[in-house]
Amino acid sequence: MTPNTHLGIDARLVGTPVELRPGAAVVELQTTPEMTADAQGLVHGGFVFGLADYAAMLAVNDPNVVLGSADLRFVAPVRGGDVVVATAHTTEVKGRKHVVAVTCAVGERPVLTGTLTAFVLDQHVLTG
Repeated sequence: MTPNTHLGIDARLVGTPVELRPGAAVVELQTTPEMTADAQGLVHGGFVFGLADYAAMLAVNDPNVVLGSADLRFVAPVRGGDVVVATAHTTEVKGRKHVVAVTCAVGERPVLTGTLTAFVLDQHVLTG
């Protein structure tokens, strides 16, 4: 299966798809020093959130998918240089609404968990 959404996204910022199947995706992000927020090397949560969002959008895999809401918990820190893997799978579809469960982990250690709600629109969100 090939990606059908977010085709212009920069993988350095939100990760690279490593597995894609109907209703599910796995995306890997190599964190960099530029992603860190302080001298201790803490990766800013926005990058991990972006990874989770991208994995969820790929699990839906429609060119007109948009994020509607997110209920996520950061459960452990990420350090610059860590490889973070997001696993996403659709848990519910009601019409245009898709609920996607996502877990991001460094090795076996979860760093973010939760659900994202996405909507598939008739046309691109910026059209009209």
